[in-house]
Amino acid sequence: MLRLLRRLLLFTLAALALFWGGGLLLFRFIDPPATPLMLIRSAERGTAVRYRPLPLSAQSPALVRAVIVSEDSRFCLHNGIDLGAVQDALDDYEETGRLRGASTIPMQVARNLFLWPGGGFVRKGLEAPLALALDALWPKRRIIEVYLNIAEMGPGLFGAGVAAEVHFGQPAGRLGETQAARLAAVLPNPNRWSAGSPTAYIQRRTGTIQARMAQLGPAQLACIN
Repeated sequence: MLRLLRRLLLFTLAALALFWGGGLLLFRFIDPPATPLMLIRSAERGTAVRYRPLPLSAQSPALVRAVIVSEDSRFCLHNGIDLGAVQDALDDYEETGRLRGASTIPMQVARNLFLWPGGGFVRKGLEAPLALALDALWPKRRIIEVYLNIAEMGPGLFGAGVAAEVHFGQPAGRLGETQAARLAAVLPNPNRWSAGSPTAYIQRRTGTIQARMAQLGPAQLACIN
């Protein structure tokens, strides 16, 4: 029985490694048809989610800047994991007992493509090597492109393409700075907050993101220009 369980475990690990490795290579060039979270949301809603991937050239540069300052300001400067942010999060945990997020954009892409939503140390432990592999195999422009296409930006809305049309009635490539900052502002909880009908909190967060966008230096954008 123990031998059978060991074989089953090895088979499962090999299948996961094949899935992750194949996905990392395939999605470097081909847009993913769906993500685990899309399938979960579709099952919850009983209808298909809205998802239409776009090339980065069809996305607003303002949106790229907005998500970088709101989600991962050192996106161009790290190799998938921001060790400084991780250390800050650990220091906060020691002081407050609460573990805040230190996810980079590559970590979020890895999680959305290959893992499950929610928290926990197991998922975080899997995110880290996947993010390092993603950053090593994909150019930064592809990482941010896939992020903007698969991030949840409203109930049943995945990616800036559909979110821009639903919330603002225009293509993602024509979003202004305020609209881009609103989309970035709701990313922590897009099912609770709306970019199209922002609460006072989201309006304040939008203003903060816009102020940080104006302070972005060349090094923080060098990898996508």
